[in-house]
Amino acid sequence: MAEAAPGWGMIGTLIGLIGMLGALDDPTAIGPKMGVALITTLYGSMIANYIAGPVASKLKVRSAEEILHKQVMIEGLLSIQAGENPRVIEEKLKAFLAPSNRGAISEETAKEE
Repeated sequence: MAEAAPGWGMIGTLIGLIGMLGALDDPTAIGPKMGVALITTLYGSMIANYIAGPVASKLKVRSAEEILHKQVMIEGLLSIQAGENPRVIEEKLKAFLAPSNRGAISEETAKEE
């Protein structure tokens, strides 16, 4: 997504240059058409850096989180299906968490008991 925005800017530049080259017989039209050709490159670059790039980064993070959630669910379901002890399943699933989050889960479990 982010990689396509400069490409669209370049396409706009080429279209603007075609218009400019088509107006070579009128020197007064060359300047405005060249300006349009160059401004499309600027727009493509701005869209890539300020909109498409951050959106793509956020989507990558969310996708990774979703994959992790699904892996945890699959592992838990397979363990339940295998008839494993709930405490063993809990410890197995904690392995998916960051070490800082494991302690919080252990504290919550201790409070419930």
